[in-house]
Amino acid sequence: MIGLDRAGDIWTVTINRPDKANSLTHAMLVELAEIMEEAQAARAVILTGRGKVFSAGADLDEARAGLAKSDVWESLSGAVAALPGLSIAALNGTLAGGAMGMALACDLRIAAPGAKFFYPVMKLGFLPQPSDPARMAALIGPARTKLLLMGGQKITAEEALRFGLIDRIVAAEEVQEHAQALAADTVAASPDIAQEIKRMCGPA
Repeated sequence: MIGLDRAGDIWTVTINRPDKANSLTHAMLVELAEIMEEAQAARAVILTGRGKVFSAGADLDEARAGLAKSDVWESLSGAVAALPGLSIAALNGTLAGGAMGMALACDLRIAAPGAKFFYPVMKLGFLPQPSDPARMAALIGPARTKLLLMGGQKITAEEALRFGLIDRIVAAEEVQEHAQALAADTVAASPDIAQEIKRMCGPA
């Protein structure tokens, strides 16, 4: 249920469970984390989903069985954050729950106009994954992070863009193509230069 296309220096990773809103099982999360660890060799990584939803977060049955508290989420987002190449979340649709972590760990986030964003772990009786609040706050500030995590708000793509949670809104049929275009300059550049620029753009 995870697709991988290694097209030259750009790897495209696709969550492919559209009949279940691309909800994530433990096995899918492990596979995603393993791919991201292997992708250290890639110049750019695009993370996307099949269908109209990027991911609804954890598979509900597995969440109730303990997946919501598993450290596999943190392993995945950590592997994404550690990628030396450019990482792009090409959000074909709604991003919810624990799936937020892998997108927050990416360098760039682009989204289809109809995408919604929410992270309702508190009302479900869970904490967010450890790195997610800090990564979200670095993008949108502490108050807006609390708006989503504590206020339980579901925001639109337009609000997400205004907040700084995403970087661009692109027509749904163009999300993948646009992500490829964003990666083109990085792939064309010297690997050492591109990786050093990424490092320089990180926390001081």
